[in-house]
Order: sequence, then structure tokens, then C-alpha cells
Amino acid sequence: MASQPKKQDWSATQYMKFGNERTRPVHDLLSQARVHVQTSTPRIYDLGCGPGNSTSALLAAFPGAQATGMDSSPDMLAKASAALPDAQFVHGDLATFEAPGADVLFSNAVFHWLRSPQRIPTLVRFFEGLKSGGVLAIQVPDNYGAPSHALMRDVASTPGAAWSSFFADCSVGDVSDARRPDLDPIEAPRTFYDALAPYAQNVDIWRTEYQHALKDAGAIVEWVKGTGLQPYLHRIGDEGAKKAFLEEYEKRLAEAYPELKDGKVLLGYPRLFVVAVRK
Repeated sequence: MASQPKKQDWSATQYMKFGNERTRPVHDLLSQARVHVQTSTPRIYDLGCGPGNSTSALLAAFPGAQATGMDSSPDMLAKASAALPDAQFVHGDLATFEAPGADVLFSNAVFHWLRSPQRIPTLVRFFEGLKSGGVLAIQVPDNYGAPSHALMRDVASTPGAAWSSFFADCSVGDVSDARRPDLDPIEAPRTFYDALAPYAQNVDIWRTEYQHALKDAGAIVEWVKGTGLQPYLHRIGDEGAKKAFLEEYEKRLAEAYPELKDGKVLLGYPRLFVVAVRK
């Protein structure tokens, strides 16, 4: 009998195993957004703040800012509050959260968790609510077609495997099935532009593919266990089946990411960036 996905929390510790690599896009996004901020004491909302690494970067860039970090994970919020006791952190859902009086809406790697029918409308809702001159700055992983994520779908869809029954009630890889553990592909840059341009002074969009040198295929597993692999693992209710799933996934990763001369592997990680200024 197929299991139902369990509501489980994220692990801030797992996420921050690659803290430097995960924070680099924060600085890249911030470097382009900060030139548009018109005050030295902005009201900032850090949407999907995680363990506070992005909030910390924002406060370093704007020491006089009033910043609120929002996340849906209690563990992430606990880690963020411990790291930045003077900042405000609140529990919230991106799809319904309100950000009154915002000068800056900043989001590092959270909008990709929304299903496609929600993603652009939610982004536009936030942008419309900004005051004139307000800045929206987001970054999302754009790796639906990358081996790291395509292989999650392939392994989950393997027939007759120890874990197969845990995915029997959904269609992995079928974008029409909202129950599936895989995330929706990110929309094309022009879709973001067309949605925001009617309300914007300007819209800046770019895509960067980071090349992370990691120890081996097992390190790639550890990376995605902190993010995109979690919905798959949450579905597998048997520890033996979960172990078998991870072993098969790592085996296929080792084939897709050949060793470099020093024995490491190179994880290509594409990300889409958007910075828009409100009319």
C-alpha cells in the first residue's frame, strides 16, 4: 500500500553542511539589488530566510535596516533566532504571507517550492504591494533538467524496487500531478519579465550556473538531502527502503558526474536571479 507523504520539518544542520556554497548566491543577488535601495534604513523582509544566513548578509549590507525573516520551518527559525538574536523571525507561508511597508523583498531559494500555478501570481502579489521605488530580489535554483534532479525522478520511478510502493499514489515527473515529490520546472525568464514589467521601473534577470567541486557523488547526495531530495525521502516510510533508494541514487550520480583529476566531482548548479524596482 502506498504511503502518504508526511509533514516533516527541514533540517537546518543538513542545509548548512554546504553553507558557503549556499550563501554565495545571496551575495551575488544582494550586490545587484542594493544599488536600487534608496534608503540606508530599509524595511526588509527575507522570505524563506532559512537558518538566517541570508538575513545576516542583508543586515551586514544595511546595518540600519529593520529586517524580518520569514520561514515555514521551525528548525530553520530556531537556528536563525539563535544566530541573530536581535533580528525578528516569524513563521509563515509564502503563498499567504503579507509584507506591509516593505522597501526590500528578498528571497534566496524559496519561490521554486511553489507549484507553477502559484509561483508567478504570488511573486506579482508581493511586487504589487511594494511602495514606489521598492525592490524585489529573488533567486531560485533552475535545475529541473540537471542530472542531480532528473535522477531523483528516475530512481523514484524504478519499478519493482524496495521503495516503489511509496510512490505508487503519484505520478513522478508528471507536472499535472500536484502530489508528486518533484518540484515544478522554473518558468522561462521572459515569463518573469512579462509578469513584473507592467508594475516595474526596470526588471533585471540573469542566470548563473555555479560549478561546485565536491568530494564525490556521496557529497552530492548530502547536498540535495538538505533541499530537493527531502520530499522523496519523506515519502519513504521504511528505513531499509530509504537506504536502498539513496544507494541507487548515489550509484547513478557517480555515473552522471565523472571524477575530476583530483577525485572530486563537479556539481553544476544553475540559478535564476530577478531584481525588479517598483514604479
